[in-house]
Amino acid sequence: MAEIDILYRTQSRRVLATLIRLLGDFELAEEALHDAFIAAVQQWPHDGLPSNPRAWLVSAGRFKAIDGLRRRARFDASLSLLADQLDGRDEPEWEREDLEDDRLRLIFTCCHPALPGDAQVALTLREVCDLKTEEIARAFLASPSTIAQRIVRAKQKIRDARIPYRVPTREELPARLDNVLRVIYLVFNEGYSASSGSELTRADLSAEAVRLGRLLLELLPDPELMGLLALMLLHDSRRAARTDEAGELVRLDEQDRSRWNQSQIAEGAALVRRALASRRFGPYTVQAAIVAVHAEAASSAETDWAQIVGLYDLLLRISPSPVIELNRAVALAMRDGATVGLAAIDRLLARGELRDYHLLHAGRADFCRQLGRLDEAREAYRTALALAQLDPEKRFLQQRLDELGGAGVS
Repeated sequence: MAEIDILYRTQSRRVLATLIRLLGDFELAEEALHDAFIAAVQQWPHDGLPSNPRAWLVSAGRFKAIDGLRRRARFDASLSLLADQLDGRDEPEWEREDLEDDRLRLIFTCCHPALPGDAQVALTLREVCDLKTEEIARAFLASPSTIAQRIVRAKQKIRDARIPYRVPTREELPARLDNVLRVIYLVFNEGYSASSGSELTRADLSAEAVRLGRLLLELLPDPELMGLLALMLLHDSRRAARTDEAGELVRLDEQDRSRWNQSQIAEGAALVRRALASRRFGPYTVQAAIVAVHAEAASSAETDWAQIVGLYDLLLRISPSPVIELNRAVALAMRDGATVGLAAIDRLLARGELRDYHLLHAGRADFCRQLGRLDEAREAYRTALALAQLDPEKRFLQQRLDELGGAGVS
């Protein structure tokens, strides 16, 4: 049934989050999730789609887990006690229970301060958002085996330390929020600009990050959370214009701004103003302010590049980062010319921190091209092309290289 495939793509992580709450164990819940979908494949084509498919999957997974524990109890008596405890709980009344909160509970469990920071993010991306280990590894610039080990150790820590599966109290929330915001933004970034593959974006991930941001903001009206939600909305407002009808990449300065989502821009800009007015904002709010300047400009030429450079200066003081320096270099070039931007990029390149970052080389290629330094532009485009992971970006870079009469990479 096609409906089962759709449900797996759209609902499996929600089902998993509820099963983790009911069963109290990641591995047991993951087994139960898969068993529930196997049961659905076997039964639904004959019995028809249930009225509440997600509740059916949760219930089936719970019973499958209990049955599995009873079968294994002959080798481990403690499993029989666990099965009895799980079986003794009343079957939840799904129609009245708000299952949506389970993913929020799961996020805070995965982001518990007892876990190392990188493990918190990796576990949440894997368990809440179903990113593959390889995708998380690219986000962390780490090997898949390293990420897999972090996830396994984090699950063991949650089980052994009996970390509670709940949303923190209002008093606990501020101290727990930073890593949660980081997780949400990593999820959004993977959806807004996928790390690899044939598609530029993954709308499901971006939408999930925005939904989680809204849920958190209802729970805690924190200025930096407002800034993060604004940043995601403002970025996402450009989604329809970022690719052409063939799915090819369209640069910001070439986008049809009539296709930008004005309701998202209005909501995001209002959130930025509220966050800035609090005077308790952080890097997400400053980034959102930068995107708001872009969003409110009628064209690239009419953009207030001086204001953007000033905001990047502020952002570098709050949260120093070579990627932020690269973005500032692009803004400098728009304000002061390609020579200034190229000098800033070459200083970054000399430090070596972004040597393997394709966008640095793509930016250098663009500036060299503008300045007529075509041999350097070709070489920089080739380097960027060799480092790029996303198919639309590769095609875009190859097109730029072809325009200069240069061969691609083998």
